[in-house]
Amino acid sequence: MTTLADLDDAVAAAAFRRLVRHLRHRTDAENIELMGLAGFCRNCLADWVQEASENTNTPLDRDAARHLIYGMPAAEWKARHQGDATPEQLERMRLSMLKNPVPEAEAALDDALADTFPASDPTALQDPSR
Repeated sequence: MTTLADLDDAVAAAAFRRLVRHLRHRTDAENIELMGLAGFCRNCLADWVQEASENTNTPLDRDAARHLIYGMPAAEWKARHQGDATPEQLERMRLSMLKNPVPEAEAALDDALADTFPASDPTALQDPSR
């Protein structure tokens, strides 16, 4: 069986790019709905990209990372595609976020997985203090 440690970086990168293209195409899938279902959205993905880029030769700031994910400035995407969240959507998001790992749990998971794929983790994920 293939594990994350066995996944080729080029394959992972291709899958990531396909995910980003898919999210750019599916403008009907609003961030609030993604948050309510999965506990993450385009902004989260952009934040993860920014964090992963911090210790590289080409670090991205928040706006650049979001532009990368949205394919345009985030404010422009929001104006074109995002409506106001309803109270129901906000409650679904709140409940969904409760299922997300807390930093302490993420740190414990990082420690447990460190032996599995340390070379493929971004530096920020290898250091639980970040």
